[in-house]
Amino acid sequence: MAVGRLPESGADLCSQPTVSRLENLPGPVALKRMMAAMVELFCDSFGQVSRRIVLDIDDTEDRVHGGQQLALFNAHYDSRCFQPIHIYEAASGKPVAIILRPGKTPDGAEVALVLRHVIGRIRARWPAVEIVVRGDSHYGRPEAMAWCERKRIGYIFGLAGNAVLLGRVSPLAEDAAIGRIGGEGEKVRRYGDFRYAAKSWKVERRVVARIEAGPQGADSRFVVTNLAGLPKSLYEKVYCARGQAENLIKAHKLHLASDRTSCTKATANQFRLLIHTAAYWLMLTLRGLAPRTSFWRDAQFDTIRLCLIKIAGRVIELVTRIKLALPTAYPYQAGFAMLAGCIAKLPP
Repeated sequence: MAVGRLPESGADLCSQPTVSRLENLPGPVALKRMMAAMVELFCDSFGQVSRRIVLDIDDTEDRVHGGQQLALFNAHYDSRCFQPIHIYEAASGKPVAIILRPGKTPDGAEVALVLRHVIGRIRARWPAVEIVVRGDSHYGRPEAMAWCERKRIGYIFGLAGNAVLLGRVSPLAEDAAIGRIGGEGEKVRRYGDFRYAAKSWKVERRVVARIEAGPQGADSRFVVTNLAGLPKSLYEKVYCARGQAENLIKAHKLHLASDRTSCTKATANQFRLLIHTAAYWLMLTLRGLAPRTSFWRDAQFDTIRLCLIKIAGRVIELVTRIKLALPTAYPYQAGFAMLAGCIAKLPP
């Protein structure tokens, strides 16, 4: 019915072997065009141009169990896997790009290449929009930061600690320890910032430090950024908010099963990721139709799938209409009727 075919007298839908042949059909050029269209879809989804967008970039383990192209052994995950890159817009959770790649940490050239293509597409549509990129430490590569600085893109990346950085914040660590002994609290934090240049950097950059003294000793974390603001605000409100990207990846990977990349060809697995991203868009749009005070507005994708989509019913094809009968004991009748009414009001 969703594709315009009658449930009983209409033509049959494609079989699983036909779907498999479809997955193997697109080549690299077609996939690049699809991924570019995905960025266009992201831009089209906004009613008006945003003044500022924050892009969260991260990757995830996609374990494989065969001889798939691009599969590599990753010592961190102790498995053969892919490590696809996910990019989401932070405020709305909308997907911008999902890119299949080998099971290894991306280097600086690869990160800069991904940012150049994705942000270049967004800037072509929105020349004046302010863009901030957020990621953990293995995205804070000098090539990526240098490209962001040249293109006037804001960034805030995690930075792995070392002896030099720990030495720069030793006074703050001592102050935090004294504050804890003095009764400020079980955990005492201090924040600071300074200029720093690693050996692989050509220029000094701003580093924000968070030092915490707790029952298990001192813990120091660092981020590198070109954003203005107080160190505490940048760390707690800007950088730490990137944790939401983990939930978005979870929704894409687990709730929509996008880790089922079992095709031999890399192009077929990339196409599967695009299909699952289309399912993500459908779920996100359906959830967005619910009223702000409704339970369904914040429901996880697997909850929506199990409670509103994957339900038993009787389909009766009549001459002038199609009748759907749901079980009288179905517990989510009100939510189903509400969302169905919202869908019916959408323009064709």
